[in-house]
Amino acid sequence: MSGALLEITGLSAYYGSAHVLQGVDFSMGVEPVSLICRNGMGKSTLCNSIMGLVGHTTGSVRFDGHELRGAPAYRVADAGIGYVPQGRRLFRSLSTDEHLRMLRKPPAGSRWTIDSVYELFPRLTERKRISATQLSGGEQQMLAIGRALLSNPRLLIMDEPSEGLAPTIVETMVATCKLLVQEGMAVLLIEQNLGVATAVAERQLVMVAGRIHTETTAGALLGDPDLQRRFLGVEPLAESGGAASGGSTDGGSTGAPAGPAGAPASAE
Repeated sequence: MSGALLEITGLSAYYGSAHVLQGVDFSMGVEPVSLICRNGMGKSTLCNSIMGLVGHTTGSVRFDGHELRGAPAYRVADAGIGYVPQGRRLFRSLSTDEHLRMLRKPPAGSRWTIDSVYELFPRLTERKRISATQLSGGEQQMLAIGRALLSNPRLLIMDEPSEGLAPTIVETMVATCKLLVQEGMAVLLIEQNLGVATAVAERQLVMVAGRIHTETTAGALLGDPDLQRRFLGVEPLAESGGAASGGSTDGGSTGAPAGPAGAPASAE
């Protein structure tokens, strides 16, 4: 793709002898792109490989023309890529506010500051003094997104942000993604929830067995029940509900791990 912001070429990733990513190729500009797949296809490994969190990778990860594969995670973040990992990855010992204040202070004039994150997610303002792992599932996801925004990224990678959330919270998350896109941020959304994936982006990448199997559009995918069954193993979206379908009905889930932010959520 001419003028690509992110360009992935022949990216492979390994956990010991397990060859998880098997030559991933795709590129994207300043646009929203959704990558959809079933569990176990390598989506989280792809995210972690882009972010420099997988020890053994080959191939190329270029961002804004600069090679990042093999760079440490902090340099990937400094280059302009933000990451919202699967499972949120919050610290049990830190309050909501401390999660935001632990990051380097954004330069003067930055779009995203601690104050603007609280403006985006007013619910966090009311919960700033409590442990982040005592937040509801939706509030934890707001905090994870806000934390990523404080690096003022040009590209935001989100790994299953709708996982375990109540339908009403999922709709809020979709609205947030659309706002970021409207403001000019590139968004790479990794999702199993077809309604969310197609609501955020028209361009859809389908991952199968560690590779990008095909590229399609939201309209084509929504209009093809056979394609939905074949690649996602789900009943057609029209039969199961809208963007929020597939989410938990428990908006109070607090299942975030206590480990460090950005640590791999799984070996998928």
